[in-house]
Amino acid sequence: MALLGGTTPVDWLVVGLGNPGSQYERTPHNAGFQVARELVRRWELGKGRAKFRGEFWQGTVREGAGGLGVGPPVKVGVLLPQTFMNESGRSVSPARGQLKVPLERILVLHDEIDLAFGDVRWRLAGGLAGHNGLKSLKRELGEPTFGRVRIGVGRPASTDPEIVSGYVLGKWRQAEHEVEDLVTRASDAAESIVFGHRELVAAKPNG
Repeated sequence: MALLGGTTPVDWLVVGLGNPGSQYERTPHNAGFQVARELVRRWELGKGRAKFRGEFWQGTVREGAGGLGVGPPVKVGVLLPQTFMNESGRSVSPARGQLKVPLERILVLHDEIDLAFGDVRWRLAGGLAGHNGLKSLKRELGEPTFGRVRIGVGRPASTDPEIVSGYVLGKWRQAEHEVEDLVTRASDAAESIVFGHRELVAAKPNG
């Protein structure tokens, strides 16, 4: 496992899952993108660059706004794959290789229809729940032993694949302030993990 402050380029690679393109913005399936962008804002990582077939930010952060808080510095990379959801692994795998990040130091932010809207949980490894982004990551990384922040977006009252697809790819049905609160709490959970305070995340691992 990489140690904080060690010789690897980053201590954590945070990956937000979603689809590129304005038509997918502010949809449940892009919740991972929304949370990743909130972390970029909090950590003041500035302008991203095109790298690893995605948008990529890199920097050294500390707890607290503007990186002026307490605790040791943490080197982070934030990646938003631009490959579309079902090919996310083709972005994450080369990033992981170049940045020399062990799988347990990859933190994936993704929507989860099997959790009620507003529920936020984290897990290390575990099943893929039919999520195409997670399946691509497992396929390209070889194992599913990466961390996840599971962002509950709920599901429609149907198991019809077309209805479910329309639900996750359509605009949020919840009020804007409810979505903003969900993004805030999921971002808080991601920060707690990155800064070593997993006990502050409401749900237990693998919950």
